[in-house]
Amino acid sequence: MYQPEIINAIGGTPLLRIRRLAPRLPDGVTVLAKAEFENPGGSVKDRPAWAMVRDGLESGQLNAQTTLIDATSGNTGIAYAMIGAAVGFPVQLAIPENASTPRKRMLEAFGAELLLTDPVEGTDGARALVASLIEQNHERYFYPDQYNNDANWMSHFETTGAEIIEQTKGKVTHFVAALGTAGTFTGVSRRLKRDLTNVQSIVVQPDTALHGIEGVKHIPSAVVPGIYDPDLEDGIIEVSTEEAIDTALLLAREEGLYVGPSSGANVAAALRLAETLDRGVIVTILCDSGERY
Repeated sequence: MYQPEIINAIGGTPLLRIRRLAPRLPDGVTVLAKAEFENPGGSVKDRPAWAMVRDGLESGQLNAQTTLIDATSGNTGIAYAMIGAAVGFPVQLAIPENASTPRKRMLEAFGAELLLTDPVEGTDGARALVASLIEQNHERYFYPDQYNNDANWMSHFETTGAEIIEQTKGKVTHFVAALGTAGTFTGVSRRLKRDLTNVQSIVVQPDTALHGIEGVKHIPSAVVPGIYDPDLEDGIIEVSTEEAIDTALLLAREEGLYVGPSSGANVAAALRLAETLDRGVIVTILCDSGERY
């Protein structure tokens, strides 16, 4: 199987301490953020995208006669398109029409064909379109189905979670992450809870169904991803769109970290959790760069 060199750049991202946004925390509380924007495709989604593509190539489902198709809010699609360009297979992506212009431009730059869907329906509408196309001509497509593919969460179990344990020397006490496909939350949580004791996993969720945090699901009003495991959840912190965006801006201005709104939501939730603790090492995810918003 051909593996382009860019694949070797996926993973191994640094874990950064949030300092200036957390000046009043007790000495025994630390907030750390995994800088996933340093992946070659610019987001945490490079990890599962390659895992799912690799499975397709190894099984023969993805070959010279098939097109990779999936629904995306942008980041997984960018990862698919990057890998497709490097390996040499066509990529077709259903994406809500209101996805940011920079994301759509990146996808087109990598050569992906975009199928724009109703923004009101979000990624659930994009998934419905993909299902319809596959039903009409299933032999044409390889459908990774990132919302239901175990390779998604397993990529984080094997890499992201393992890296967090190594980088914190096993001292992580809380993992905080928003849900998109739920792959990051599920995979990292399973690894931390398997290898360490008393680690709590906290879900970050928009405070309303009509929100503006791209790529993040409001679970009560959305189609729940098949790979999501609610038994891993030890609590929920709700974040407004305004708080997510404001925190992302503060991360740029106070920490020098230019990240997107989902990263802002994660850090906002992590900081709120930190204020309730006397001791702890909280780890969250900086999902992507702010350049694509």
